[in-house]
Amino acid sequence: MARVLLIEDDPAVRRGVALALRRRGHETEAVGSGEDGLAALADTAPEIVLLDLMLPGISGLEVCRRIRETSQVPLVILSARGDDVDVVVGLEAGADDYVVKPASGEVIEARIRAVLRRVAPAQPDAASPAEHTTHGDLEIDRAALRVAKRGEVLALAPSELKLLLFLSASPERTFSRQQLLEQVWEHSYYGDARLVDACVLRLRTKTEDDPRRPRYVQTVRGFGYRFGPL
Repeated sequence: MARVLLIEDDPAVRRGVALALRRRGHETEAVGSGEDGLAALADTAPEIVLLDLMLPGISGLEVCRRIRETSQVPLVILSARGDDVDVVVGLEAGADDYVVKPASGEVIEARIRAVLRRVAPAQPDAASPAEHTTHGDLEIDRAALRVAKRGEVLALAPSELKLLLFLSASPERTFSRQQLLEQVWEHSYYGDARLVDACVLRLRTKTEDDPRRPRYVQTVRGFGYRFGPL
């Protein structure tokens, strides 16, 4: 089970989510403000963060941005705000997933497991791509889950890393957004294509010299995305 940091200002929601997590065996630290969340992040070293957007004091979006300045810990937003604009803004701030409240303990647990699997080393097999590959300026180390650009290691969030690893394993093959949702985010339902698009935008800002003219994660209009050709 995982060490979870829950940042949620509503006492009833905080108690309910924390109880559901603890019942499933997660070691859970629950706090009610962004300031307390940032302090707890340093003190508890969580394996995943669940973050509400509507917080007193420092907003959830600002907390997300500050976490991403120093840490690539997996982060899932829990919010009652489910409009497209709110979801996209949250994802572009660095979140790995977005869950609209109210959500059952089963849904939250499933999202936690899916996000954590993205940072777990893959088991090698005969069909696996080479562990160390070079694509233009990018060096991809699948065993170490590390990507470097011109020798400098990139700070990629779990979703960004998993998406890049998945696409680069099949260069020039186009995947639809739905395929990427199922393979990277492990979402089996349609409707969260914004997760893919926001992650692609973040990934391009980190891997490309000019995100407007991508060399690596390229858009295939009307179909989806592919890796290369360079």
